[in-house]
Amino acid sequence: MKLVLLGPPGAGKGTQACKISERLGIPHISTGDILRNEVAKGSSLGKKALGYMNEGKLVPDEIILEIIKNRIVETDASRGFLMDGFPRNLKQARMFSEILNSLDMKLDRVINIEVSQDEIIKRLSNRRVCEGCGKVYKVDGGDLNIEEKRCERCGGKLKKRSDDEINVILNRLKVYENETKPLVDYYTSEGLVINVDGNGNEEEVTKRILESL
Repeated sequence: MKLVLLGPPGAGKGTQACKISERLGIPHISTGDILRNEVAKGSSLGKKALGYMNEGKLVPDEIILEIIKNRIVETDASRGFLMDGFPRNLKQARMFSEILNSLDMKLDRVINIEVSQDEIIKRLSNRRVCEGCGKVYKVDGGDLNIEEKRCERCGGKLKKRSDDEINVILNRLKVYENETKPLVDYYTSEGLVINVDGNGNEEEVTKRILESL
């Protein structure tokens, strides 16, 4: 099954992508991860991408798409894949469709996780991340001493990410509305979108997604 996962910042896409890919036995493909992997391997595409990254520039869509194309034809993706964090805009979506067509592939579903703005602000402003291993923690009941605690996995310090400040969250949501949300309309016109309520605990949302598929 070939899937794309959409949703605003704080919708839980990363968490659900891991759960769904494991349940369905298909790879969870994050553009950030595969880009870093190409750079680490020192591939020709990785070297091209690194040149842009070292200059503080965005890696061009053409390079990202070529890396994705190479990834989705690997053996572990023979039964499908779950795209997380891509496409981010209409241009990328159209380019991705062209690549799928060239490989005689097509998407089966686009999962759109829906969460209200108030809930997103609450989630993002109330989370902390381990400086060591990156494990995410939720602040329960306004725990004012959360930064004094240590990660249960590696003992690292917990901190609030700079992009989880209220003003940054609001800007991220604005960017999502302007650039990424139009993808929902694009894929809806293709008859691919499944809207899923993203409220509730992680298992409840996972169950809704699996039932919708």
